[in-house]
Amino acid sequence: MSEKIRFDSLPLSEGIQAAVKEMGFEYASPIQSEAIPFVMEGRDVIGQAQTGTGKTAAFGIPMIEHIVPFEKFVQAIILCPTRELAVQVSEEMRKLSKFTKGVWVTTVYGGDSIDRQIKSLKAGANIVVGTPGRVIDLIERRALKLNQTSMVVLDEADEMLDMGFREDIESILEEIPNERQTVLFSATMSKPILALTNRYLTDPKLVKVVKNEITNVNIEQLYFDVKGRAKMEVTTRLIDFYALKLVLIFCNQKKRVDEVVEELALRGYAAEGLHGDLRQSQRTQVMNRFRSGNVSFLVATDVAARGLDVENVDAVINYDIPLDEEYYVHRIGRTGRAGKFGKAFTLVVGSERNRLREIMNYTKVKIDKGVIPTFSDVVGIKKGMFIERVASTIGEGDLDLFADALPNLQHAGFTVDQIVSALVKLSMGVQKNEFGDENLEGEFERQSRKYGRDERGGGGGFRDRNDRGGDRDGRRGAGRFDRDSRGGGDRGGRFERGNDRDRSSAPRGPRMDREGKPYRSDENMVRMFVNIGFDEKISPSNIVGAFAGESGIPGNVLGQIQIENKHTYVDVPKEYANVVLEKMAGAQIKGKRVLVEIAKPA
Repeated sequence: MSEKIRFDSLPLSEGIQAAVKEMGFEYASPIQSEAIPFVMEGRDVIGQAQTGTGKTAAFGIPMIEHIVPFEKFVQAIILCPTRELAVQVSEEMRKLSKFTKGVWVTTVYGGDSIDRQIKSLKAGANIVVGTPGRVIDLIERRALKLNQTSMVVLDEADEMLDMGFREDIESILEEIPNERQTVLFSATMSKPILALTNRYLTDPKLVKVVKNEITNVNIEQLYFDVKGRAKMEVTTRLIDFYALKLVLIFCNQKKRVDEVVEELALRGYAAEGLHGDLRQSQRTQVMNRFRSGNVSFLVATDVAARGLDVENVDAVINYDIPLDEEYYVHRIGRTGRAGKFGKAFTLVVGSERNRLREIMNYTKVKIDKGVIPTFSDVVGIKKGMFIERVASTIGEGDLDLFADALPNLQHAGFTVDQIVSALVKLSMGVQKNEFGDENLEGEFERQSRKYGRDERGGGGGFRDRNDRGGDRDGRRGAGRFDRDSRGGGDRGGRFERGNDRDRSSAPRGPRMDREGKPYRSDENMVRMFVNIGFDEKISPSNIVGAFAGESGIPGNVLGQIQIENKHTYVDVPKEYANVVLEKMAGAQIKGKRVLVEIAKPA
């Protein structure tokens, strides 16, 4: 739809119109223009749109319009992949319903008092926004009843499936009457998403509002070839050189997040971390400080940052290159929003260039190599900023109290040039360190220059995706849940399931490779033993949800999951093995405390 639509031209109630006006919305976004009429009609809708396109209002406005006011039963439910997103959606729903009396919104998620959430539900809630795990918990406690619910929204459904929530979603949908309206929003239309829509949506209307490019054209994307130990030096140089004010820095592990925050703080940068070890109250405080600009640098894992929506982010820095191409898209999509320009910098060490090529193949965008700012470059930028601040301070006046400082310093034998230079140095806070300009770049880059090779390393620009050989890549094993063995009769979902919801208790035989030999983990994987299996009705989604939720690792980096009657084998990338062992100690899966250890050789 090319023509912009004004909100005041839409058939909306006075309360919604007043709320929209107060929120500063004059024109509907493309996804809102397309989706609102169909959702208002009561149609099932599939919305394909990236984060930050106005999805919440697209389903939230019609939802509020359909609510019968002052009724205390749950009329609509919105499922979100993370606590942060659930809170954000709830806040927007409350803003949209501000002038509509008798509409109550309740938020439910893990990490917060379930007793308080139960009290809120008992007090009356028309709209419930929650994460699948906590919603299931409340249903099982009979605190949340969905037998009169007429509308359900699956927000960022692709993220929920990636996190292992498929079975929870299906269980929740089965609690809701079949005569309901179902709205699903997803950034991608993968096979698992299509399987979900085929089963649970009736004659849905597809609303597709996506750019031709997977990544935003308003984002300048650069990579920097660096030494591993020089990452922090390069990061701070980029921050200083580009005068970045609000920055998201992504790491692959919680431990790395803490290390980066500590290092930034030692260098004088106001940084805080966001990962799965934080309590919800701590996460909320960190996010509030970042949104308000009191903290300029937020260091986070992918799991913790899912659903993160912050305006005016200057840049995203991939301190660690993401393990999955989709994570790259989600990461850099946090900047360059609402027509503004943003930057995305990726630090690449050695063999990670192969992973970079995979990202470029996936996004169909060439990521250019950036030039690391020299120490002189950084000093030059800071000198300019210092001069501006000095000029501004002089313009403000009231300098008499400090006028004797210069004569005192001159009396001590210092020249005016020395005094000014020292003050500039103190103000800038930059110091020479062990990193010279010549020893920041990675070995690959230096060798390329030495032998006159093209920076692409002989492999050419974009490698065809089929060039990887076999499965997605060598570091992940042969795919997640027997991808090759789904067969045509499967619903096409991410997790291997038959038509019967209750699996047979018989153990699944070992996975076979294409030559008919028993599957073995590749050398980059560690096989782990979990003392729970089919006897406890365990599914792959339960395993993924527990490993990702407790350890903070991306669920889709797990390899083979082989479930037996009384135990399960899980392939974990070597780099995450220690983290998983540490964080899964004492963890629970489906209410049972489990033992996780490295599997003994067969």
